[in-house]
Amino acid sequence: MKILVTAATGNIGRKVVDHLLAAGAEDVRALSNHPERAAFPDEVEVVRGYLGKVSSLAGAFEGVDRMYLAPVLETVEEVVALARKAGVRHIVDLSGDESTDWQPIARAVEQSGPDWTHLFAGEFSENATIWCEQIRASDEVRDPCPEAANAPITMDDIARVAAKVLLSDGHAGKTYELTGPETLTRGEKIRQIGVALGRDLDVVKVSREEAIRLLQPGMGEYAEWYVDGITSMIDHPQQATTTVADLTGAATTFAQWATTNADQFR
Repeated sequence: MKILVTAATGNIGRKVVDHLLAAGAEDVRALSNHPERAAFPDEVEVVRGYLGKVSSLAGAFEGVDRMYLAPVLETVEEVVALARKAGVRHIVDLSGDESTDWQPIARAVEQSGPDWTHLFAGEFSENATIWCEQIRASDEVRDPCPEAANAPITMDDIARVAAKVLLSDGHAGKTYELTGPETLTRGEKIRQIGVALGRDLDVVKVSREEAIRLLQPGMGEYAEWYVDGITSMIDHPQQATTTVADLTGAATTFAQWATTNADQFR
């Protein structure tokens, strides 16, 4: 069974490749626009191409049985049409429900013809690195919504689920809502980072305007969208699911992620 991983140099795609190999997959093809950056193992078949440039995908889907589809909105309908024409039998996509910008991906995959499995993921644990600069500079973290809560998931857990679904049967037509194993407020996340660092971090609530100003250097025009999005989680906190553990046996807690990645905040 040949498995194609798209965007295989990306943060999640590269991990999907690694988990497939660790689980014993013997016929993995990696689609990457910059394969030289990933140092893929010799047993991985590497094809240069980019989902956002359909003309670069000639031959990428030939002989593929199952594929992991990274979330690229602009060309998804053309991409899944090429996959169906080439005979791909099952598409596992990273997308989202109707409340997200990623719903068109799920819809296009469902309409394409092959079997499908949707992976819906919320905020990544890795997004906590937006606090890196503040934590490196002091023990005070300024945030607009320390009481807003969700269940952050690591990119590695998403990749582990994708690999599991690609390598096993019984997932066709299913949608998996992926979260971390616990719902935490933003203030609790900051404090857990402090524990990982051996420091007491104080959380200071700031206005929407100040938060946008703090985030704009890194987020640009998306800072306002991000602040308004997290504000909605005050009244509508995301509830944790057990899906990752159900499918793979374990899920990574935010505290575990913070401990592993503590050096990013030092």
